[in-house]
Amino acid sequence: MKRVYTFGDGKAEGNASMRNLLGGKGANLAEMNLLGMPVPPGFTITTEVCTEYTQYGRDEVVKRLTSEVEAAIAHVESLTGCKFNDPANPLLVSVRSGARASMPGMMDTVLNLGMNDATVASLAEKSGNPRFAWDSYRRFVQMYGDVVLGMKPKSKNDIDPFEEIMEKVKEEKGVKLDTELDVEDLKNLVKLFKAAVKEYTGKDFPDSAWEQLWGGICAVFDSWMNERAILYRRMNQIPEEWGTAVHDALPISVNVQAMVYGNMGDNSATGVAFSRDAATGENIFNGEYLINAQGEDVVAGIRTPQQITVEGSRRWAALQGISEEERASKYPSLEESMPTCAAELIAIAHRLEDYYKDMQDMEFTIQDGKLWMLQTRNGKRTGAAMVKIAMDLLRAGEIDEKTALLRMEPQKLDELLHPVFDKTALKRATVVAKGLPASPGAATGQVVFAADDAEAWAEKKKKVVLVRIETSPEDLRGMAVAQGILTMRGGMTSHAAVVARGMGKCCVSGAGEIRIDYKEKTLTCGGKVYKEGDWISLNGSTGDVYDGQVPTTEPELDGDFGAIMNLAAKYTKTLVRTNADSPRDAKQARHFGAQGIGLCRTEHMFFEGDRIKAVREMILASDVEGRRVALAKLLPMQRGDFEGIFEAMDGYGVTIRLLDPPLHEFVPHQTATQKELATEMGLSLEEVKAKVDSLEEFNPMLGHRGCRLGITYPEITEMQTRAIIEAALAVKARGIDVHPEIMIPLVGSLKEIQNQADVIHLTAAKVFEEKGQTVLYKVGTMIEVPRAALVANQIAQVAEFFSFGTNDLTQMTFGFSRDDAPKFLKFYKEHGIIKTDPFEVLDQEGVGQLVQMGVEKGRATNPDLKVGICGEHGGEPSSVKFCAKLGMNYVSCSPFRVPIARVAAAQAAIED
Repeated sequence: MKRVYTFGDGKAEGNASMRNLLGGKGANLAEMNLLGMPVPPGFTITTEVCTEYTQYGRDEVVKRLTSEVEAAIAHVESLTGCKFNDPANPLLVSVRSGARASMPGMMDTVLNLGMNDATVASLAEKSGNPRFAWDSYRRFVQMYGDVVLGMKPKSKNDIDPFEEIMEKVKEEKGVKLDTELDVEDLKNLVKLFKAAVKEYTGKDFPDSAWEQLWGGICAVFDSWMNERAILYRRMNQIPEEWGTAVHDALPISVNVQAMVYGNMGDNSATGVAFSRDAATGENIFNGEYLINAQGEDVVAGIRTPQQITVEGSRRWAALQGISEEERASKYPSLEESMPTCAAELIAIAHRLEDYYKDMQDMEFTIQDGKLWMLQTRNGKRTGAAMVKIAMDLLRAGEIDEKTALLRMEPQKLDELLHPVFDKTALKRATVVAKGLPASPGAATGQVVFAADDAEAWAEKKKKVVLVRIETSPEDLRGMAVAQGILTMRGGMTSHAAVVARGMGKCCVSGAGEIRIDYKEKTLTCGGKVYKEGDWISLNGSTGDVYDGQVPTTEPELDGDFGAIMNLAAKYTKTLVRTNADSPRDAKQARHFGAQGIGLCRTEHMFFEGDRIKAVREMILASDVEGRRVALAKLLPMQRGDFEGIFEAMDGYGVTIRLLDPPLHEFVPHQTATQKELATEMGLSLEEVKAKVDSLEEFNPMLGHRGCRLGITYPEITEMQTRAIIEAALAVKARGIDVHPEIMIPLVGSLKEIQNQADVIHLTAAKVFEEKGQTVLYKVGTMIEVPRAALVANQIAQVAEFFSFGTNDLTQMTFGFSRDDAPKFLKFYKEHGIIKTDPFEVLDQEGVGQLVQMGVEKGRATNPDLKVGICGEHGGEPSSVKFCAKLGMNYVSCSPFRVPIARVAAAQAAIED
């Protein structure tokens, strides 16, 4: 097989369509050559070689590559007129990685490769610039020592060994910047760097350019598994198996190019440019550069870079409080310092964007007044920029509607929907703890530790952050009024996370390093003790917890956002519903384009106002009649809620789940609250305690809950059915198009659903007779027990719809507790046991098989069976696409994830 592809002098063996084989960088370098742009000649070692490297190791790969690499080096020599490993006329090269998926800055690079004591002298003589030659040499020894020889800080508290040497030399010289070191200083640095290498490795620094080259090539292959690359892949869900021996389209290629130098003096420079603003999406060319520098200087922030355009330079100076006179003299733009090169760069940027039909991120070097392009790629961008750029290009006729939709990264739409921190203020904020980014957004408030306190403070117009070890349904009232929620325990689908997302509340969960003392009302984190009333801020998009108040701003949803949503509606085949428990949530979701409610959790309604008292009265009742008396108090409350939800969803289906959680979640467990309840109900404290104790279960998630409650206490199912049907009749009478769907939870057998369906139909018939009118309704079930998927063909004899509750289905299939699993799932991900948290991303191999089986078996019995998903996976893009491929009628998610699901569903239809 061909392992090496050359490029240079306007010709190339590869092109942009060969991204999987050449990596993004290699493919684009080839394409820029074919477009006639100034690109230093070089070659790309293909991603397929990474397979061989993993399978057979370094020695075998070098053996297989040698003849092609030697031929490719000869090709570069012929174009440059220089000779590799030749002391008299040296060819120096850069060695960089290329990835199938863009991972900027995550993998390793080596510049100035080929230098030794002989070539540095030749380079100094040929260039007439000894300082440039020795600066390049010290950079090479430093970079090669780090990347190839592994000279890293000994601990996190230590600085880089090379930087430590350099700082000492600068201190002795009395200077602050690297550029202030003279030739003799740089010679001394090379000597000290090499001595450090010898001490660290026990070997002399390699002089042979060929030895250096093979070391650099293999280091790039190895960098796929460096710590920052692994972390980046996890954050961006880039598959680890792309870098294994068994995959046929690996992402790592190696790009070797002839060096061009931005550090040859004041007529040389290096920089990064964008064809559009990556933060806002505005069609404004922008970028930064450094005079007399190499590319790593810009990225590392060693020196303050200058702006490429005059406009950008003036804007930057204004932010810094710098006068125009000082800016022009000390910080001129590239347009002012090198106008010819700047004009050529801007022209190339426009040409590349026109060619790739997308915003470009480019790296360039200017060597002695000549511009060279080192890279172009589709630029990373914010969610707002993503939407604006796609719609601008669509309106300009550069891309079509389907391409605009496929350009969307659905998760990034979150950035447009939640409050955000002021960027300037955020730079000054202090991070004191980090947890899971459970619900996006930004929140600032005073610390409170109980739901009652949160309510009381909120009534006084105070902003609060509810801090809990973990949350339960009893905390719902406090969560509803809080700006944000912080928990010590719990994962991405813990109670706090699920409810917060449903509310559009910022939430950081599972912050395991914090300590909470309810008795003392203190939160300890970041070496500081926060008392009730102290201010903290939460970033639900990153999981960061900040000290004090960080100002937030409301997001602005412009017309481009609505345009993208309209496109999604045009192409999607799978509807998107919402999980909503109140009329307010339903209205919010409808605003975002939800087409119905896939899950209304009735238990969340029981904590509003005085309702909890009636629920507790029902639970503590000693007989059926006592329970019916208490339930009669709840009936009008639930009916009113359902009317509001039906009104908000006029014309769309509303799926209402009957009572699901175990009863012990509704009773007080603190003695003081139990005393209050005993007094209210005319019972003794001992009677209340005995009842509470009797409800306690070893594993309530598998206990007396769901349809099991309705079967043992049918009066609960009767009350809820009556509330639903009466509400539907009431809104129908007001001219509202209502479609109630009653969902029976936790069914695992035909007889369970038959039992509850009989109660529902009998109650509905009674209501119809009493009111003298009817309404169409459906009865279905939530498939969340593995057995239900296995016998879905039987359950479908009764059920008119299935809704897959993938939170519990995942929990029961894996045998993981979704609240306790975060304790070890992080370790699992870090050590390759699992790729992603199965509570965040649907496990398509295991849980997905049960879902597919349930769909197929259910529809084999009932071809008209409506099928959807209502677990948290209903808002995760890859899970949404999986559901779409199975032919589900809808997915359902929390209101603030509706736009994400809509775009993902549209993309699934286009890709199909």
